[in-house]
Amino acid sequence: MAITRVNSFAFAGIEAQRVEVQVQISAGLPGFLMVGLPDKAVGEARERVRAALTAMGLALPPKRVLVNLAPADMLKEGSHFDLPVALGVLAAMDVLPAEELAQFAALGELSLDGRINPVAGVLPAAIGAARRGWGLICPQAQGAEAGWAGEIEVLAAPDLLSLVNHFRGTQLMPAPPAGQLGGGGPALDLADVRGMETARRALEIAAAGGHNLLMIGPPGGGKSMLAARLPGLLPELSAREALEVSMVHSVAGLLRDGQLITRPPFREPHHSASQAAIAGGGNRARPGEVSLAHRGVLFLDEMPEFPRATLEALRQPLEAGHTTVSRASAHITYPARFQLVAAMNPCRCGYLGDGARECSRAPRCGEDYQNKLSGPLLDRMDIVIEITPLSPKELAWAPPGEPSAAVAARVAAARALARARYGEDGPTSNAEAGGELIALTDEARHFLEHAATRLRLSARGFTRAMRVGRTIADLAGSEVVHKQHVAEALAYRHRQPGRAPAPSA
Repeated sequence: MAITRVNSFAFAGIEAQRVEVQVQISAGLPGFLMVGLPDKAVGEARERVRAALTAMGLALPPKRVLVNLAPADMLKEGSHFDLPVALGVLAAMDVLPAEELAQFAALGELSLDGRINPVAGVLPAAIGAARRGWGLICPQAQGAEAGWAGEIEVLAAPDLLSLVNHFRGTQLMPAPPAGQLGGGGPALDLADVRGMETARRALEIAAAGGHNLLMIGPPGGGKSMLAARLPGLLPELSAREALEVSMVHSVAGLLRDGQLITRPPFREPHHSASQAAIAGGGNRARPGEVSLAHRGVLFLDEMPEFPRATLEALRQPLEAGHTTVSRASAHITYPARFQLVAAMNPCRCGYLGDGARECSRAPRCGEDYQNKLSGPLLDRMDIVIEITPLSPKELAWAPPGEPSAAVAARVAAARALARARYGEDGPTSNAEAGGELIALTDEARHFLEHAATRLRLSARGFTRAMRVGRTIADLAGSEVVHKQHVAEALAYRHRQPGRAPAPSA
């Protein structure tokens, strides 16, 4: 009545927590019991395991089969426990060597015919196994994904029978192919944007410093067009950032073909998305759009159309760089260091200020519409610009804009200056830098202090203006922030009605 043990993992955010699958076959009434706080998907594993064994020509012994998922007080979710349960049962039946299985962790979902299907979380599981000195048994389609964990033995099996033959020495499991780098699709070129020099300049500053950007303008003015071209200006992710982003997408089940994500993600959810879809949550506390946009861009088109509670849920991750999904039984934290880019019309009809097209409720309709965005949320927007559309004649005669490649080169140079200034362990962009890390000339600091008083900037607004000024100085190749850099940064601050204009430079 020996107990066999197989290692597996449960996931708390992107962290893989060890779960020991213990299997005991003992005398008693025939039955297959699973304990250890399994959810419905885990509980149904016994039927998939039974069917997979039948497909191999095996049958469970007419005894009492007890499976315990330890630690017993941790909720176990997901179908990836199918494979470790099946391996534990086979080891308890003396079909597989228990000693060799103890050197591996396993996860995978079983089909009724014994095939092993892909599951979410293979990359963090592989990293967790590598830290403990184990190998990893996973679905064949995800062998390349597991290989990104480094020096780790990976058994990527197409089906349960292949694993049995491998451990019994009748078949050698080949090493999985090396994973590829996911470069993303072709980026749209900023040369398509004609005119709109102020908007192009603001987009370049936002890309160089990772700053939040809000664009306000009538329909068809080019807001979405500008936002769609932002990914083409952003530099490649560093190795550490690529691994972080890929782990989030792996837990969400969105990592395709084992490709490591090397480009900043660009997420653009519809305004009908729920709060759980944006901030994270749901039945299994999955990562939301703020986490899927980690180290990338979250674009909210028609921002006031999002539910108020959903927009307010952005405030905490915008400041902290992570989001926490709270449950009665657990608190799960996901990384969420993203750049927020948003677009909105000046009013519900979209034509406020156009005497020939605005509605009869102007300007009250504009005030009501813009008041859907709270003051604290607007205070977190580093750059706010008004988009003025070109007339058809201006659009026809305007020359092509500067291409993305030229702008991206300046953005990369500015980012390189920031990395050299803050070091490898410091902030990754100016948007994350503290005020003590930003050097201003005395003239620039006095000007900023005076402007902050005139404009009634909050402490957050004061710091964010410094950060934008630091980015403008980086684009100019300046080691310190001068008065003209601060003046331009203040021109992008959102001013509520009734506030005084910015002081002249």
